[in-house]
Order: sequence, then structure tokens, then C-alpha cells
Amino acid sequence: MSDRVLVSVDGHVAHVRLNRPDKRNGLDLAMFEAIAAVGDRLRDDATVRAVVLSGEGRAFCAGLDWSAFMASPMDAAATLLDHRDAHGANLAQRVCRQWVELPVPVIAAVHGATLGGGLQIALGADVRYVHPHAQLSVMEVRYGLVPDMGLSTLLPRLVRDDVARELAFTGRVIQGDEAVRVGLATRACEDPLAEAFETARSIAAKAPSAVRAIKRLLNAAPQLRTPEALALESDLQRALLGSAEQMEAVQAAFEKREPVFA
Repeated sequence: MSDRVLVSVDGHVAHVRLNRPDKRNGLDLAMFEAIAAVGDRLRDDATVRAVVLSGEGRAFCAGLDWSAFMASPMDAAATLLDHRDAHGANLAQRVCRQWVELPVPVIAAVHGATLGGGLQIALGADVRYVHPHAQLSVMEVRYGLVPDMGLSTLLPRLVRDDVARELAFTGRVIQGDEAVRVGLATRACEDPLAEAFETARSIAAKAPSAVRAIKRLLNAAPQLRTPEALALESDLQRALLGSAEQMEAVQAAFEKREPVFA
């Protein structure tokens, strides 16, 4: 199972690679379980400050591996849909939602086919860098299905309601440049993986507690009333002010050097 997803950590940056290149990183049951296990591992790793998420081979992830599921579709559906975690997510939803819930920033490097469940995994990231010719699609309607890996919680935060509906109703494929225009992606670049690592290393050099607090704030604030959001800002700031990390950040700025965080 572990060879379905490869993980390496260097300089506080974790690189998570979907690893079924012969299947364009298609999602079989072992792949779902391996991705979820990686999320659990990273959530508990206090040394990781940023995550890069990518796919090996020609594609980021071409979605569900239908050939793997058709042998026993009802059993597979039960495994993916019936068991929920403490946040109410089943296994299929967990492999997408876990990137939102990870306490550190996640940058997805998207190339090639990024379809259906593959797109939903990418939507869980905080930032998405896409190749101009990547192919992205909310493809489930083509198979008579609803997108059910957390898309209802992920897509509306990125694009206008009418755009979300058009993409979901039609299942049409868009390329990287259009994905940026409509809000699905952050930036189009010829080498998304290199850009993702550059951003991840920049984040990893910042005060770790501040970065985690920023992600917590930006995740929570849209669901809060204004007084609650403002109170959360203040509470998070109060916890950072005067801390060793915050003082090191200030001192390094004044001394024109790179900060060093334990």
C-alpha cells in the first residue's frame, strides 16, 4: 500500500507524490487508504512547515480507477462512503479535506490530467500551481454521479456560484490558463513543481507558529460572524506576541538576516 504515495521531507518541506504513473495516478482503494494515512502522518509531524503535493508521471491524478472498482463496486462503495471520521468525512472525502485540515500550508503542483477525484484532491490544497496545458474537470456527471469527495465544501470557496455550477453540470475539461481565470488555480507556470517548492521553502523560512495561525484564521473566519472572526484574530495574535519565534522574526528583520526558528 505504501508505494501508492511517496513522502520525503527536506528542510521542513514535505513532498507528497501520488505514485501510480502507469495509471495516471488513478485512485483505487489502496490509493485512497495510502493518501489518508499520509495525511494522518503529516498532521502529527511538528517538524513539517509546508507540504508540496504532486503526481508522478504524465498526470497529477486522472480520477477514479474504474477498472479497479468495477470488480466489486458495492464493497468498494461501502468502504469509501460508509465510515466517517470525527469531522464527518468518509474515506473518499477525507483524502481531499485532509489538506484543508492540515495545520500547515499545502501547495499542489498540477500537470496533465487532473480529473474528477484528482481535481477534488487538488482543491483541498491552499495554493494550486498549474501547467498551462493541464486538463482539469469536475467530471463525475459524465458517469451519472455527483462529485462526492468534498467538492461541495471546496469549490464554492474558489469560484463564483455560476462557474461552479457550469463546471459541475457539464463536466467540461478546461486547461490551466482558464483554470486560473475562473479561480480554480492560483497561477499557471511551465514548471509547477519547481514553483511549488520555491513557495514552500519561502513559507518554511517564516515563523512556524504564525503560519499555522494564519491558516487557522483563514480557514475559520468565513464561517464566523464578524465579531467572532475579529475575536479569533485577536486571540491568535495575543498568543504570538512576545513569543520566542516572534521576537526572533523581529530581531532578524532588524539585523537583515534570515531568522532561525527552533
